[in-house]
Amino acid sequence: MEFNFFGGDLALDLTGTLGRRYGGTPVEFLHTPADLRRWLTAAGIADPSASTDDDDLAAAKTLREAIYRLAYAAMTAHSSRHTVAGDTGSAASDRAVAVASFDPADRTIVNQAAAVTPPLVRLDDTGALVRSGSARASLSLVARAAIALVTGPSAAQLHECEGPACTRMFLDNSARGTRRWCDMSRCGNRAKVAKFRARLTT
Repeated sequence: MEFNFFGGDLALDLTGTLGRRYGGTPVEFLHTPADLRRWLTAAGIADPSASTDDDDLAAAKTLREAIYRLAYAAMTAHSSRHTVAGDTGSAASDRAVAVASFDPADRTIVNQAAAVTPPLVRLDDTGALVRSGSARASLSLVARAAIALVTGPSAAQLHECEGPACTRMFLDNSARGTRRWCDMSRCGNRAKVAKFRARLTT
């Protein structure tokens, strides 16, 4: 199974391990503790010697869903901000609406995960970076990234893929801020094909 990292943020990449959250049967990419270990390794935040168990997997999924809800709340708040600012032209209103309303339970989940000491890093004799820490330590980095994301300026760039069956969130870093797809080669290409076929039938 191949993991994809095109969310533009470590926290968003974790939320991407569950696809099609609504409108169909969700697609789970983290089935086993081994899957979690492979994701942490692919994300570049794992201690290669650290083990993962069922509790770690459950914690990762709980964290993932809390992050998704926080990110969605932040995205919605910024979308509302732009709408209100455009209607009123008021900078004060713009700032006020930008404050997201986060669920207390989700805040607690993310805060508790972030409170775990992250992996220690050092340079070995060859000059390579070596990480040491548990799976929960690695997940702490994801939780901290999530907190920085939803409270920082990047929250204004949060978008959800427009693919009909896709619910992946990403940061729109495009020059015009008009990115529509989580990945052009996947959802973007599917949309192009669908549009082309629709033309052929009209």
